[in-house]
Amino acid sequence: MREYFDSIKRRDPAARTIFQIILLYPGVQAIFWYRIAHFLYQHHFKLLAEMMMFIVRCVLNIEIHPAATIGKRLFIDHGTGVVIGATSVIGDDVTMYHGVTLGGVGRGDSSGKRHPTVEDGVTIGAGAKVLGNITLGQGCMIGANAVVLKDVPPRKTSVGVPSAVKK
Repeated sequence: MREYFDSIKRRDPAARTIFQIILLYPGVQAIFWYRIAHFLYQHHFKLLAEMMMFIVRCVLNIEIHPAATIGKRLFIDHGTGVVIGATSVIGDDVTMYHGVTLGGVGRGDSSGKRHPTVEDGVTIGAGAKVLGNITLGQGCMIGANAVVLKDVPPRKTSVGVPSAVKK
């Protein structure tokens, strides 16, 4: 846990203490409840897990499906309006700002995957919509309000509507 809070302090200059982060950061609270709900979901208590995350959505305005796979140290800064779909896969040390959607398109591929994969160290700007079974490569950056419909290579920046990788 200490490692998680230290990672938030490194990414957010407004974060002063662990106590402040726990009490006042809705993204941290949502991830806490997601971890419990994800455990329940994996152990076949799906309805209970979904109900738990429904309450989180109502209270914090952050929607994370309990089936999503989330790595270590995800930081959802501000958090309002974030949506993470059921087949989303998020790596370690990802930063997301408010209004980000990791959403599905259609019914997905033959495996049923219809939400994005976000690799380690990605930053997704406020209001960005990342849609479909696509991959955001390690360390890439997604600009605010971008609509991402195609894979983004590692360590590249993608901006615009629809988004394009900057050269």
